[in-house]
Amino acid sequence: MVGDLKSFLAGQDDSMDLDRAALNLATVEFPELDFRPSLLALDRFANDIADRCGDLSDGREFVRTANRYLFEEIGLRGNADDYYNPRNSCLNEVLVGRLGIPITLSVIYIEVGRRLAKHVAGIGLPRHFVIQYDDGDYSTYIDPFHGGAILTPEDCYRLAQVEDENPRLLAPAPKRHIVMRMINNLRGIYFSSRSYEKALEILNLLIEANPGSAEEYKQRGLVRLQMRQMTAGKQDLQKYLSLNPQASDKEEIQGQLQAVGRWLAALN
Repeated sequence: MVGDLKSFLAGQDDSMDLDRAALNLATVEFPELDFRPSLLALDRFANDIADRCGDLSDGREFVRTANRYLFEEIGLRGNADDYYNPRNSCLNEVLVGRLGIPITLSVIYIEVGRRLAKHVAGIGLPRHFVIQYDDGDYSTYIDPFHGGAILTPEDCYRLAQVEDENPRLLAPAPKRHIVMRMINNLRGIYFSSRSYEKALEILNLLIEANPGSAEEYKQRGLVRLQMRQMTAGKQDLQKYLSLNPQASDKEEIQGQLQAVGRWLAALN
């Protein structure tokens, strides 16, 4: 189902909800994934929070109730001990195991908020991901990875480890940016673990969504060479150089192309 993300990532269709986009991405790890249990779980979380909230129109009351339910009652928490497990990036697994990384835990909070018509947005800080509740009367930042800790803007800057307290860092992230960050997390994990088939699936998706992106062609070419798909890898590296003729690693890539050419010639 990863292919369903193509138009969404290309900016051609913004109608896909964040939960479904995240579940589509999870099919890289779980190809036969049934979305229904995850969507029903999010529905149940939202209904339970509404039932427990004395005044759902009160932003402070909503945040207190949502935090108590999500981080105390059902036990959502950050998986610091196994942070780079790809399952932490799969919404379905986080909903079942209650363990995740900042962005997937934030997606749960955002999607619960959407179901209750609450103003919850993702904030893509460098090195961390948090959320903001802001209904015009009450505004706060929340850190789902650390038990729903309530944050000030200054706390967010400290988490981001930046010296320049630029308010643009606290701008709400569009859905597409959130999903792209999840994709890049998985890409990094698959490269580190040498899960080349899954890395290739991620890169195919990125190239379909943005066929003019030179870097993705280079990465896909290198992955294909690792998988001994020499002809396809050569074509991707050539495409990289055609899209980025002034690449800083041009000589290195040309050397790899020559080596691949010699290897292919030896087969004939």
